[in-house]
Amino acid sequence: MSRTAKITRETKETSICVSLNLDGRGDSRIRTGIGFFDHMLTGFAKHGFFDLEVEVKGDLEVDTHHTVEDTGIVLGNAIREALGEKQGIVRYGSCILPMDETLLLCALDLSGRPYLQWNASFAAERLGTLETETIREFFYAVTYAAGMNLHIRQLDGVNSHHVAEAMFKAFGKALDMAVRRDERIEGVLSTKGGL
Repeated sequence: MSRTAKITRETKETSICVSLNLDGRGDSRIRTGIGFFDHMLTGFAKHGFFDLEVEVKGDLEVDTHHTVEDTGIVLGNAIREALGEKQGIVRYGSCILPMDETLLLCALDLSGRPYLQWNASFAAERLGTLETETIREFFYAVTYAAGMNLHIRQLDGVNSHHVAEAMFKAFGKALDMAVRRDERIEGVLSTKGGL
């Protein structure tokens, strides 16, 4: 069964189309208009083995906030739709990812209950044209649109580029783990019988 989704969202601030294949090879085509954000989403797709296409036209003449946050909303909706009823998935995923001096923990639960626990900071205000404070907004938007419990914790690190890149790669690897199917799971992995 194909676990794919294509989601579009149009507002006065952004026009976004995201195509996602959870069972891909890590191929991506990302065009958000924000070079560093493209780099991060490419790393997420590559390390999660997701095929991902993202096309965004945003009000970058204002700043990057709407583009980044709205992309998170659409990606979260695509994850939710591609998972369907979550039959047979492992549900939980985690990764502790080193990147040079940085060590980043990402853990998630595809529980249907949205929550973001964030313990990370950036020394730099910008990475390229991306305002670093929008990175938290991206992950917040993903969690609420996908119905995902997500913990991101910076265990070490001072270089803002490394911290951000470790986040996106660790998120990809943790999500890849959580969406995997396990033949031992009948229905969904919950004593309640539903997620």
